[in-house]
Amino acid sequence: MEFDIKTAFYLGNIPITETVVNTWFIMGVMIAFAVAAARKFTNAAPDDDLGTFGLITEMVVDGLNKMISSTMGDKAAAFGPYIGTLFSFLLLANLSGLIGLRPPTADLNTTLAFASISFVLIQGTAIRSKGILGYFKGFFEPLWFLFPLNVVGELATPISLSFRLFGNILGGMIIMSLLYQVVPVLIPAPLHIYFDIFSGVLQAFIFTMLTMVFISSAG
Repeated sequence: MEFDIKTAFYLGNIPITETVVNTWFIMGVMIAFAVAAARKFTNAAPDDDLGTFGLITEMVVDGLNKMISSTMGDKAAAFGPYIGTLFSFLLLANLSGLIGLRPPTADLNTTLAFASISFVLIQGTAIRSKGILGYFKGFFEPLWFLFPLNVVGELATPISLSFRLFGNILGGMIIMSLLYQVVPVLIPAPLHIYFDIFSGVLQAFIFTMLTMVFISSAG
């Protein structure tokens, strides 16, 4: 397995990397699921049997709503769409290695982009809640000379979020690749369950949970 980011093709003189292609694929899956679910529920009567697809959709939406509302409370309605989309994408991206794709989250550009979006939301929530003066005043609390540390602490948020996710996913890829080179046939299934499934789900949950906690605390 190669760990450098390959160029899949060129769009004019612009290189389109494997990460971008795999990201488009995951986005396409999510959009197709959303469109199919919307049509299914929009055209259904209250007493219609929605079938397996409808049941799965309800379980996914209810699970996401419960996770978001239990953490964010009153802010769940405002940030629910973003948080739900964030978790869904990260989960599919982390698990995409199971079907032979290079996980987009094994590219620092992807994780840093999502962490930057979350960072902007966190700061925007703080400004909207405290006002401009209250926002900047917070950097001088509890003591004025802690201003540099408070600034560094805020700027460290997107860095820690992005590198944690990137490092765990890339690390799992490297370990599994090394194991395949040593014992290419006798790779035990529990290792795939841990590095590809358990770790992927856990890291998506941690990234999303930290984003919700930071946004809630900012307000």
